[in-house]
Amino acid sequence: MTIQYNKKQAPSAETQAEAMAIAKATQKAGQSKEQTKLIAQGIQKGITLYKKQQKEKARQADKQKKKETKLKQKEQEAASQETIEAPAESQQKSMLPWILLIASWLGFALFYWVTQK
Repeated sequence: MTIQYNKKQAPSAETQAEAMAIAKATQKAGQSKEQTKLIAQGIQKGITLYKKQQKEKARQADKQKKKETKLKQKEQEAASQETIEAPAESQQKSMLPWILLIASWLGFALFYWVTQK
């Protein structure tokens, strides 16, 4: 993942102040103000690049979360559809014993009627 520094966009004042503080803290003896400013600019670029990378990582994490959420919703919808369809199957299965009971009683009645003649 490579993010290029956009020269058109100026770093924020907070970034500039932070970079200057770091540059002054690491300043060597005999270092000119120009050199310190150049170091501060480099630090600004580094901070800006780091912030952009972190934003990109956050975007990617959000996209991944959204994908996972959509996948979970689809799984839940599929599961709920299966539970809706399951009672219809159980109703058909529960009819089978009643049909067999009625058929057996009809068979007994028919057998009784045939043997009585």
